[in-house]
Amino acid sequence: MLQGKVALITGSTAGIGLAMARCLAGKGASIMLNGFGDPDEIATLRDEIAGLSGSRVMHVSADVSKPDEAAMLVDSATREFGRVDILINNAGTTYKAPIEDCPPEKWDLVLALNLSASFHTIRTVMPQMRQRNWGRIINISSAYGLVGGTNRVSYVASKHGLVGLTKAVALETAATGITCNAICPGDVSTRIFYKSAKDLANQEGITREEAQARIAAVNMPSGRPVAPEQIAELAAFLCSDAAAEVRGSALSIDGAWTAR
Repeated sequence: MLQGKVALITGSTAGIGLAMARCLAGKGASIMLNGFGDPDEIATLRDEIAGLSGSRVMHVSADVSKPDEAAMLVDSATREFGRVDILINNAGTTYKAPIEDCPPEKWDLVLALNLSASFHTIRTVMPQMRQRNWGRIINISSAYGLVGGTNRVSYVASKHGLVGLTKAVALETAATGITCNAICPGDVSTRIFYKSAKDLANQEGITREEAQARIAAVNMPSGRPVAPEQIAELAAFLCSDAAAEVRGSALSIDGAWTAR
């Protein structure tokens, strides 16, 4: 489905980003990975992902919270592959505290990585997408990009802003072959989720499965976390021709969290 396409995915050496890299590579796309980690482990990931379909896979450890490095990442991918057809802004972070206890430097970091980084990558990639009249831009927001939450003011603000950025870019490209959409996951079964469940199981003397269901049920009526692979398949759909007129959407994948 994506044979000949090049996908740049920020924050893709683990978690949701890695699942999307594997998914899109399996559908034929060449992949530019981005993120930090052990060089040997990243090299192993590159080989594994390349083996899924024979696609080329490269890696750049740019810190996209810094404007120059975010732009450099797009330029590096373009240099290596000749183009960037698919841009997925996935890198993110959070800081949990009441607003009066949120240090300004933490606010700045969360906004820089969760919101401003996407501005810089989209701004840099847009001219080449317009030239080819084709592109897919996917911003990974959150259920907290659609509803509020306590003790996470910078995260909620940044993810709401990312949905707004998505809509603005979608309107600017509405008459072109470029689409821009956001995916808004609920709780995701990443290592952090499983660690929280393990800790709760140990504290309460319950099974890990019971702990996972209890944690997920706090926000998600389904009582189940979202799998990174499910988010990846939704991203793949947004890259397809079938999604050519899905524009400016904030697509929930949250176990009915925001349906309440």
